[in-house]
Amino acid sequence: MRRIVAILLLIIVAVGISLSLAKIPFGTSKTKVGRYYIDEGIKETGAVNIVTSVVVNYRGFDTLGEVTVLFIATIGLGAVLTANGREKIRKTEPASLVLYTGCRLLFPLILVFGTYIFIHGHLTPGGGFQGGAIIASGFLLIYLGCRERRISRVAFNLAESLGGLIFVVIGLLGLAFGDYFLSNFLPKGTANTLFSAGIIPIIYIAIGFKVGSELASIIDNLIEES
Repeated sequence: MRRIVAILLLIIVAVGISLSLAKIPFGTSKTKVGRYYIDEGIKETGAVNIVTSVVVNYRGFDTLGEVTVLFIATIGLGAVLTANGREKIRKTEPASLVLYTGCRLLFPLILVFGTYIFIHGHLTPGGGFQGGAIIASGFLLIYLGCRERRISRVAFNLAESLGGLIFVVIGLLGLAFGDYFLSNFLPKGTANTLFSAGIIPIIYIAIGFKVGSELASIIDNLIEES
């Protein structure tokens, strides 16, 4: 019985993949997908960064899946490292003077730079994932140089939850006011300006906070374990 169910599921998945692939235009007689994005991306999304328009608009649902995978990985790692049900006593040695001074001077600059990256993701190379990773690297520097400081897990969990919630709410609003989930329903503004590209900057800000908090939480869990 299990084999029959497994075979049926495989057939359904295979048919779905085949139908999806059949929708992709190939050959010189049809419009090339990449050329369409390049020619129509700015007009349809308002984002001058074509990579951004693809990642957050044309395949925004896939990006939501990537963020979900990172969220599940964070939960899984936390569950594995805290399986014993008790927190370990963390003993640290003071960092060197150079590392301690660098931590205090560079940390706020790293936060500002990471924020700049995901706020301007629709204008310049970068975005939510890149900006979030930069912000997480700032907290890694905190752990290495300012070892007596600890992050607020409540604040990080709140930032992570709000980031994911904003992403989903924007997608549902697109479904309500547009034609599909994550539809770019806001005014696209003028290209090459900060207030442009509709929902894309908002989504990137949400992704930036979510990815940054999740990666920083992973770093925190690993350092606690070590």
